[in-house]
Amino acid sequence: MLVRFTKMHGLGNDFMVIDAISQRIRLSSDQVRSLADRNFGIGFDQLLLVEPPTRPEMDFRYRIYNADGSEVEHCGNGARCFARFVRDKRLIMRDRIAVQTARGEAILQIHEDKQVEVDMGAPELIPAEIPFEAAEKSAIYSVDVNGDSVELSAISMGNPHGVLVVDSVDSAPVETLGPALEAHPRFPRKANIGFMEVVSRNEIRLRVFERGAGETQACGTGACAAVVAGRLRGLLDEQVLVHLPGGDLKISWAGEGQPVMMTGPATTVFEGQIYL
Repeated sequence: MLVRFTKMHGLGNDFMVIDAISQRIRLSSDQVRSLADRNFGIGFDQLLLVEPPTRPEMDFRYRIYNADGSEVEHCGNGARCFARFVRDKRLIMRDRIAVQTARGEAILQIHEDKQVEVDMGAPELIPAEIPFEAAEKSAIYSVDVNGDSVELSAISMGNPHGVLVVDSVDSAPVETLGPALEAHPRFPRKANIGFMEVVSRNEIRLRVFERGAGETQACGTGACAAVVAGRLRGLLDEQVLVHLPGGDLKISWAGEGQPVMMTGPATTVFEGQIYL
């Protein structure tokens, strides 16, 4: 089977995007892992599969697969790449796009400067819904890991996140604490782990160890979760510039019950074909 694809990235968080509307395709977990291999495949953090919607009021449905073959609920950088992909491929001619994901629906808006704004929905803070093991909701939880105790905020942006505040992201133990917390028993479905350095009330630096992918250049839902965590702790204002290793995102959140809004770029790298 010959499959056409587009390689894209959102601030260095890279994706293989496949149009499953004009070509028929089904992927197994083994095939996704093979395609994700950066030496023998295409290489990516996530694969995005663009499909027809199952509901008439939606424009598209898209599915998200991690490099390890697991399917996930939401991806902010992926949503921006998805929006640019369907618009650039003329699968839709509007700049406002309604899309289904495993989490639910999302509204994407492409601006004149090609930046994409994504309504990421309201964050989930109830532990059982994240999911995260805790007796009651709190802005900060104490978690025992690697023989020590760390404080983190637990949030779902359609996928589970743990966010730690650190003095410096440059010296944060992302390589050791990231995987230990990702698979911690208190996160029964694993989690993305963010390490946030607060620069000011309107600016943070962030590194994210992503569930199923490892540390990436950028994580859209991770940036949203970090701003929510900072707001819950009283550290941040409503509008925040998030500096990630791959570039910057603008995140805004008015408070509990309100959607998180994310704005940032999406870039096409190359197009190709591969036999599966």
